[in-house]
Amino acid sequence: MSNRSEIRGTYPYPNEPTWSRMEKAIARAVFDAARKRELHEVMQETKERATQIKEPADLWELERYLAQRRKEIDGKYDFRCSRPTRVLGRLLFEGRVSDEELRGLNEDKRKAIRSCARVLSELAA
Repeated sequence: MSNRSEIRGTYPYPNEPTWSRMEKAIARAVFDAARKRELHEVMQETKERATQIKEPADLWELERYLAQRRKEIDGKYDFRCSRPTRVLGRLLFEGRVSDEELRGLNEDKRKAIRSCARVLSELAA
């Protein structure tokens, strides 16, 4: 045990399963699709809000909305190859991805993602 990274499943996050190259690619594709859908929603909302601008203060309200959404999205879509279970679990919980989209992953990964989503659901209740 000369190098901590050689210990399977313990570095850097002990509860994160080991992902194959193919599973990482599938997870990344699901992640990218969810991010694109959410950004599209923000674009649609921004266009709608822009049509409602009547006063200069409304312009700054739109800016605040965009800054807040960017902060939320940047935090949520922080895809690090070492933590895909948590990222996808959150997206599953929020309804941003479906279990169907995760089909290419091994069942152990899907189970861990569903478990993460379930915990978030319980915490939100």
